[in-house]
Amino acid sequence: MPRFHRGDVMTEISRWQARFDELRAAHHVPGASLAVLVDGELYELASGVLHRGTGVEVTTESVFQVGSITKIHTATLVMQLAESGLLDLDAPVVEVLPEFATADPEATKRITSRQLLSHTGGLTCDFTHDTGRGDDCLAKYVEAAAGVALDCPPGTAISYSSVGYNVLGRIVEVLTGLTWDEALQQRLCAPLGLTATVTLPEDVLRFRAAMGHLGEPGEAPEPAPAWNMLPRSAGPYGGVLCATAADIARLARMHLDGGTAPNGTRLLSAEGVVAMQRRVVDSPDKWTVNADGWGLGWTLYDWNGIPGFGHDGATIGQYGFLRVVPEAGVAIVLLTNGGGSRLLYADLLRELLAELAGVRMPDPFAPAAQPPAADITPFTGTYRREGVAISVTERDGRGHLVYEFVDGMAGLSPAMEMELVPVSEAAFAGAGTGPFAEDWMPVVFSALQDGTGVCYIGMRAAPRIG
Repeated sequence: MPRFHRGDVMTEISRWQARFDELRAAHHVPGASLAVLVDGELYELASGVLHRGTGVEVTTESVFQVGSITKIHTATLVMQLAESGLLDLDAPVVEVLPEFATADPEATKRITSRQLLSHTGGLTCDFTHDTGRGDDCLAKYVEAAAGVALDCPPGTAISYSSVGYNVLGRIVEVLTGLTWDEALQQRLCAPLGLTATVTLPEDVLRFRAAMGHLGEPGEAPEPAPAWNMLPRSAGPYGGVLCATAADIARLARMHLDGGTAPNGTRLLSAEGVVAMQRRVVDSPDKWTVNADGWGLGWTLYDWNGIPGFGHDGATIGQYGFLRVVPEAGVAIVLLTNGGGSRLLYADLLRELLAELAGVRMPDPFAPAAQPPAADITPFTGTYRREGVAISVTERDGRGHLVYEFVDGMAGLSPAMEMELVPVSEAAFAGAGTGPFAEDWMPVVFSALQDGTGVCYIGMRAAPRIG
């Protein structure tokens, strides 16, 4: 299998630096950082600028907002508690957090930590609630989320859930007696030497920090109006953590090395590491984050028989990608600050994974030039989850979708309308405007265990209500 050849390391790095620079510029990404772990060695590359307004250059020491990649940090902390005997993953969450509640009292009694780790607890995703900067922000968040409706009954389907990871973060606090931020630093960052992984803005100021950028697809983006609009209470699910690409790769290396740090310190058992990578649930939507399934925290991939794991993350104009190929001992981290970040990821990691691990990544999601015939009629209707309403209709034999924010999220963004182009019998590509213009948006139809129809957009399950 191809590798960096030690005698040619500098030549290989120079070649990849040139390719990195070329692809970053081609896709209008202002700045990016890349870390590659191969043959036990960590290589770091940087390209572009942190802020187009200031022109400050990206270095390998620069920190980016990593978004939902943070869920792996939280999942690792939870697994540590389970292995220490402090937490039973299969016990109801209310046994640890009596104050935990959802809009469905019976479902509340059944939701477990294991389900939250695998996004099968039914909790929704898009509930962002600012509870202040105090150390009690997560406790207040869990209390505020008590009335939020479930996406689906627990244990019936996967539905990507940030709320669930905040609940897990609160469990970490209760069982350790630390804030989530403190537990992260003491139980994970310090043993692994992650000296450039921080969660509070005042700590980010110690580093060269990336600014997110926003703009129209195919054009150079401009700095976002705010560095980070998410509150401290968004920490465990991925709203505040900043890190270098190398620090994310070091976390992945611990999972590759059976739960041990480079100095031999054990953070997880080998069995715990394997359990996190074991498939818990299949993913009906295999395109939004290229997921074939989910483990306990990890997104799982199947690259033509070669297994992998990783995670994606996004905040305001910043995007991160982590891919790990365990049988090759390869981990790749790409952190970016706007522009065509997904296109940079697709091109760069396709080449790197092919060369370093023999992996052939799937082609970018898009309908075929001659789409297959598919009947949209069985899927027409209204779908609803917390904050979002989706309407699917048939117009002249073609599917048409309207996606709008409602309830507490009303007015967040204008409604999106798009024609649905068939990809398969139950998967369609939505061609629209705004954030989905650069790529086709996957729209996938499935069903819960009781037969209720579900529409997946962004890995979130919205049950049919009419």
